[in-house]
Amino acid sequence: MAKQKEEALEVEGVVTQALANTRFRVEIEGGHIVNVHVAGRMRKHFIRIVPGDKVRVELSPYDLTKGRITYRER
Repeated sequence: MAKQKEEALEVEGVVTQALANTRFRVEIEGGHIVNVHVAGRMRKHFIRIVPGDKVRVELSPYDLTKGRITYRER
């Protein structure tokens, strides 16, 4: 029997602050602040993210204060 991997929680948010090393602070629905980094696929395609952008964030089920940006809304 193989152990199932825990699924990441996907939420929408707005980038509030750009930090060093492609990290950002994002305010997600409900007013919580989350520290996130950019997913590898977004780095590969040189997708730029600036404060004020609406983004889709995957949160770790183990630590809800950290996540990764998977999509930037237009």
